[in-house]
Amino acid sequence: MRFILSLLTWWHGQSVGTRLFTWRYGVKVGEDEQGNVFFESRDGKRRWVHFDGEPEASRVSPDWHGWLHHTYKEAPTKKPLVHKAWEKEHQENLTGTAMAYAPAGSLRQSTPQERSDYEAWQPE
Repeated sequence: MRFILSLLTWWHGQSVGTRLFTWRYGVKVGEDEQGNVFFESRDGKRRWVHFDGEPEASRVSPDWHGWLHHTYKEAPTKKPLVHKAWEKEHQENLTGTAMAYAPAGSLRQSTPQERSDYEAWQPE
């Protein structure tokens, strides 16, 4: 079923054009921890990713993002980036989901925090 959906729509995986282009010109460079597969054209001029699941750009780690945009010449599989001890693990964009950040006084909190530093305006 997934294959048939990919023939008709691009949001269910790679389209027919992308599949044919990859088969004809692509060389697999590597895969990340989320299952996304990265390709490069034989001449090295084009780079692209086939997402494993939802095609969401924030699911690409900073290492692979730099390689995709020609910031790094070598792929992270050949020359991994040196990470600092203070760096956090890559996290996809959670905006619009239940896991999105909500500050203490936000109405999205299950029990919003009482605020003593704010006084609502009352008309006289």
